Amino acid sequence: MTPAVGGLGRHDDWSGVRAVVAGFGVSGFAAADNLTHLGASVVALDERTDGHEEKAELLGILGADIRLGEGTTATLPEETDLLVVSPGWKPSAPLLVQARRRGIPVWGEVELAWRLRDTGPGGRPAPWLAVTGTNGKTTTVQMLDSILRAAGLRSVAAGNVGLPLVAAVMDPTPYDVFAVELSSFQLHYTDSMSAESAAVLNLAEDHLDWYDGPHGMAHYADDKGRIYRHAQRACVYNAADPETERLVRDADVAEGARAIGFTLGMPGVGMVGVVDDILVDRAFIAERQSSAAELCTIGDLASPAPHVVANALAAAALARSHGVPQAAVRDGLRAFRFDGHRIARVADVGGVTYVDDSKATNPHAARSSLLAYDPVVWIAGGLAKGAHFDELVESTRDRLRGAVLLGRDRDVIAEALARHAPDVPVILLAPGETDTGHAAMERAVVAAQDLARPGDTVLLAPGCASMDLFTDYADRGDAFVAAVRGLTA
Repeated sequence: MTPAVGGLGRHDDWSGVRAVVAGFGVSGFAAADNLTHLGASVVALDERTDGHEEKAELLGILGADIRLGEGTTATLPEETDLLVVSPGWKPSAPLLVQARRRGIPVWGEVELAWRLRDTGPGGRPAPWLAVTGTNGKTTTVQMLDSILRAAGLRSVAAGNVGLPLVAAVMDPTPYDVFAVELSSFQLHYTDSMSAESAAVLNLAEDHLDWYDGPHGMAHYADDKGRIYRHAQRACVYNAADPETERLVRDADVAEGARAIGFTLGMPGVGMVGVVDDILVDRAFIAERQSSAAELCTIGDLASPAPHVVANALAAAALARSHGVPQAAVRDGLRAFRFDGHRIARVADVGGVTYVDDSKATNPHAARSSLLAYDPVVWIAGGLAKGAHFDELVESTRDRLRGAVLLGRDRDVIAEALARHAPDVPVILLAPGETDTGHAAMERAVVAAQDLARPGDTVLLAPGCASMDLFTDYADRGDAFVAAVRGLTA
């Protein structure tokens, strides 16, 4: 093994390094591409071939060895100095087990990106403002990026959203600051990152098929908490979620880093919060003991839904920790618009509003969405990933007009409804022999229309992943939109 591989950076000599990249998706390609340009000898492995052919041909021309297809990830090449793993690879995967046994360093794409940072306009690497949590990560990071741009900074949303981090840090035109979304999978393989400021938005059951075993939830939380490790200025936590505050208390942070809470109520000193529909700052002003600074109003946001307000507060706290002025927070949040399939109003049909929140892929996200509407006919189901729905149903049952359930784990939700909301009408859609995802969604929307009354909202907030019936959450949302438009055709 190359002895110095652990200390290599962007301007070091990589020519003797034999790097293996596990996974050839977006982040894997970025890692393999940039390691090749740095002079490393690169082998990229992936069991899948679909969609990779053009990228493989390009990197092959540049000298990388691309091995695609079944069985290619079973054995780690004998001559390996470094394994770079794409997000989602479980520690029990053969490649990782072999690497650990042989003492070969394992870096995630985030670890690689951190080591490849370059000096920016200020003569030092551009700082990272990092966000994780079970839900709301993408929205918060995009809000943060909008705020930073409103402040005149060259910012980019990167990581689990936008650009792969390796591609972002290797951009020949340096950024002033990075707005970074990190998943628990990415954080699991990250050790040396030292974010300027970091936030954990919330913690709820998710990915328990990945974090299996009796301590799965604890391991999931621990990985989320890694984002606070070595934080330099601010550790932003959710005052309504004590577990996020615990992660701050347990974190090994840089001297002087502050704990900054966000709340939907009146903020205490050192927090951001809401007073009379105004988002305010009592953390980053000199007079915080006696007053608060106005950041924006709830009316400035893309939605007044409570979870959207919470995301805006977290984004504002991170931006303020970086020194962004109040006016830029307001202007950036006013300019922000949701990506598709996030609490998107589709149409009003017969006095009923139809809302697409297909991105609500776990119970915590679905709960947040349900709490924004009343009464609701709820369309849900898909792949539950080991999650439970009892708490969701208990907290939302009074606003449920009915529920339409589809997908592989629809019975998991139906059982929670039977236990905690037995009076709520439930329609279970068993798959037909020739059902496509889009056909199933058409039936779900028609069933929901039958349950709904004028003034109701039919809400697609599945609480589950989509891959049992659809390509991804966007395909599921597109199917919902098409089915709603079919009601008026």
